[in-house]
Amino acid sequence: MTTAIRILHTTRYRYSRPVKFGVHRLLLRPRDGHDLRLLSSAIAISPAPKLSWHFDTFGNSVATAEFSEASSRLEFRSELLIRRFSHDDFVASPGRSRSAYPFTYPTEDLIDLAPFISLENPEECPVLDAWLAAEIGSGPDEVLDFLRLLSETVNHNVTYVRRERSGTQSAGTTLKKGTGSCRDFAFLFMEAARRSGFAARFVTGYLNDVLDDGHVHSGGGATHAWAEVYLPSEGWVEFDPTNRIIGSPNLIRVAVTRTPRQAIPISGTYDPRPGAVFYGMDVEVKTSIEPYDPRNSD
Repeated sequence: MTTAIRILHTTRYRYSRPVKFGVHRLLLRPRDGHDLRLLSSAIAISPAPKLSWHFDTFGNSVATAEFSEASSRLEFRSELLIRRFSHDDFVASPGRSRSAYPFTYPTEDLIDLAPFISLENPEECPVLDAWLAAEIGSGPDEVLDFLRLLSETVNHNVTYVRRERSGTQSAGTTLKKGTGSCRDFAFLFMEAARRSGFAARFVTGYLNDVLDDGHVHSGGGATHAWAEVYLPSEGWVEFDPTNRIIGSPNLIRVAVTRTPRQAIPISGTYDPRPGAVFYGMDVEVKTSIEPYDPRNSD
């Protein structure tokens, strides 16, 4: 008997009186892969919309919700049951081949990876360069050692604060403020990794915080964000600078994008009728471990 992870994600929007809702875009369903198997998925939305599905340019499953009914409350409830397989061998295996840093991607990879190597905010290059020189210096001469140090340096330099409102700070803003949410940790790491010659992308998903490893994790109880870096012969490897973890099965990927703004789990609009007041948004994510028998699966 093995185990599976159940994830319940509820987002509620509250208003003082009924309002009309515009089209909403949902990034709530992960895709199957060799490292993640989606056993079941369900989405309940109130008021009920017309729901349609498509893949975006990154291959993420995107749902589009169109509403006809006005309401003073809008609720999205997503339930997933998954199995997660880790990339721990990359980190822990004593037989792992060590790759020199700095390095250059093969020409064919460079063509495909170019959008993920370019900085989102190139005007912040001087700020990033100064920070990297002061904190990393020449850095380790091995790929994993360099990226691990970069992740730990972001963690050391930024204090975690939970922020429910949407939006991600630029890398320069996070360095200046010294505080940020998991999105800000991830984006600073991404921009610094890109400036160091790596291809990096943004990941939105969940943190399985039902743990018993003696480590305090940040980012549980809500959606979580981290980064992935592409390494030749290894592929996309997860780095969570918020929690200083690499390739962990507790990182449950839902969607990957080039920029943070493309990875918002739920986005949409509403028509603010006269006298209507937006009371706020509540997000709750619960994860649990339960027995799973593969013999009972399809």
